[in-house]
Amino acid sequence: MKDKKVIFMGTPDFAVPILEMLIENTKVVLVVTQPDKEVGRKKEIKYTPVKELAIKNNIEVFQPTKIKESYEYILTKKPDIIITCAYGQIIPNELIETPQYKAINVHASLLPKLRGGAPIHHAIIDGYEKTGITIMYMSSKMDAGDIISQKEIKIEEKDNVGVLHDKLSKIGTELLKETLPTIFENKNERIKQDENKVTFGYNITREEEKIDFNKTAKQVYNQIRGLNPFPLAYAILNGEETKIIEAKINDSTSGNTGQITNITKESIIVKCKDKSIEITKIKPFGKRIMEVKEYLNGVKKETLINKELK
Repeated sequence: MKDKKVIFMGTPDFAVPILEMLIENTKVVLVVTQPDKEVGRKKEIKYTPVKELAIKNNIEVFQPTKIKESYEYILTKKPDIIITCAYGQIIPNELIETPQYKAINVHASLLPKLRGGAPIHHAIIDGYEKTGITIMYMSSKMDAGDIISQKEIKIEEKDNVGVLHDKLSKIGTELLKETLPTIFENKNERIKQDENKVTFGYNITREEEKIDFNKTAKQVYNQIRGLNPFPLAYAILNGEETKIIEAKINDSTSGNTGQITNITKESIIVKCKDKSIEITKIKPFGKRIMEVKEYLNGVKKETLINKELK
């Protein structure tokens, strides 16, 4: 595969191991990633993780603001194949169809389940028991292309989005490495997606970060771990936004929905629709992430009992 000219399109940490594998096994002639962003009060320029790796390996980087308006330069590189992973923009049809081996995508779900930009988050939040990686041909419709290969993984009860993210990134890298030779040798499968089984995992909205304690304890638990470590779930306590980092299900059924019914040395117990959620790690407004036992050292427990989280 070393002679195959590859253009890689990706942006976040998830795509980095995949690009590393491609650099080792193919001829990456261009990396396309999202524009740099200003971060912090000083508005310092921050490169995408994919760009940092490309620069380290002396690979040219292209960062169009709108790929639909700036794709012609990519075609001048005459790639044999375009490979995308979590790039962040819709790819023009010209890029999909022009290369000899077309354009393929590494997607973090078992398509047709969880099409969209946040499939890992939603796999946990929506209570899926398994997920995986799909290598697929790209099409003009989001994540709707023909499936080439897939690999399944069980979602463990304690997996959060960070843990599952890392597992899937590794699996995606391995599966792409296994799959590429079959594409170049024209021995790969091309399976149509069943449109009747489609679900979506769109990008997380601000509204979806807020915990609704009217849901079951299991649903709240899944939401908390499905948003940890990014972007984090939250609730309003004493009028301030409090990030809920870690929790576990508690069998207590006493109290009103959203009410703090008990406080232990290490946790705050809040009533949900059925059972309760036992919060063990939080980020109070304007403060760092801390264990609840540490947080409780600085507050009077009696002022929290019977308070309502909204």
